[in-house]
Amino acid sequence: MMMKIRIRQVNPHIVCSLCAGYFIDATTITECLHTFCKSCIVKYLQSSKCCPHCNMKIHETQPLANLRADRTLQDIVYKLVPGLFENEEKRREEFYNSRGLGNEKKDGDENTLLKPSTIINHPDGHQYRFDEQICLCLERYGPQSVQNGSYQLRPLEKKFVRCSIRVLVSQVKGLLRKKLSLPEYLDLDVLCQEEKLMEEMSMKQLFLMHWFQKDSPMVLFYRLKQRYNTSTECSS
Repeated sequence: MMMKIRIRQVNPHIVCSLCAGYFIDATTITECLHTFCKSCIVKYLQSSKCCPHCNMKIHETQPLANLRADRTLQDIVYKLVPGLFENEEKRREEFYNSRGLGNEKKDGDENTLLKPSTIINHPDGHQYRFDEQICLCLERYGPQSVQNGSYQLRPLEKKFVRCSIRVLVSQVKGLLRKKLSLPEYLDLDVLCQEEKLMEEMSMKQLFLMHWFQKDSPMVLFYRLKQRYNTSTECSS
């Protein structure tokens, strides 16, 4: 039996907290993954460098560089809210016409709306994924230094990641090694809720076992471990 969901039940996920209207040109902050209307967040960041929802600093000097269009979410909003796409298209057309720009507006204009039915085939449209996505927060387990080496474990500058639920812990470790520029004699453990994770575990398994019915993002911790003692290496 198909369950019906009322639009008000999903409103918290498709309404911009800045204008209290449905998302138009949904735009996400890459640092914290909160989403707003494009015009709303651009205007807000003219006088602030922090996310209006969680107050996380986006960027010290160029916060607009950390904004990304979320075409998937925008397409969902247009499909959920009857008439929203048509009303927005009409509003933009009236705006251009009132300024004598109606004949000059080109199809390639960045302000031209993409129809929900054609967005998947549009060259500038979102390329849909057929697997579910999950948001991760990668946190340092604690300040660590390593014997026989000068490496100091540091927190990530960009700790939020969105990936497929098929991603394995081993792949997360590979990403961390690259981001942390880890030397060969060091390795990492990835933990969730104080439990060391097996490398072959997927994000879906991890979510169902440790994070089901908890708020996003799923928090993973990383800590150093030593592969071998650097003092035993042969000097060339």
